[in-house]
Amino acid sequence: MKAEKTESGVLEHWTPQDVKDAFDRNEIVLIDVRTPQEYSFERIDGAMLAPMQAFQPNHMPSQSGKRIVFHCGSGVRSSKVAKQCLANTGDRIAHMEGGFAAWKEAGFDYTGTDVSSGAPKKMKKTAG
Repeated sequence: MKAEKTESGVLEHWTPQDVKDAFDRNEIVLIDVRTPQEYSFERIDGAMLAPMQAFQPNHMPSQSGKRIVFHCGSGVRSSKVAKQCLANTGDRIAHMEGGFAAWKEAGFDYTGTDVSSGAPKKMKKTAG
């Protein structure tokens, strides 16, 4: 994990492995900021959806019980949303570097869509 000091606070850039480990230990709330369409097509099981287009930092849960980590497709939108949160809270927030693409590239499980039936399907890409 890398940390970047901004005017508003600390922005942490977590690797997919950092996120997976903390998520598996139930230590974080993972928030997907992609569109509802992207989320319905493929997603990390257990991640909450808060689309960037309707995002309001003052309506986010507190981090008193669990840390918040944002993710998107590539890491660009989640970084922007994290910075919006920092401007609102002035504390510390995290996002997943490389986004969902990096999660899949690492070979971690996710739910996708079976193209032949349109039904949800457990997916795993072989890392490498």
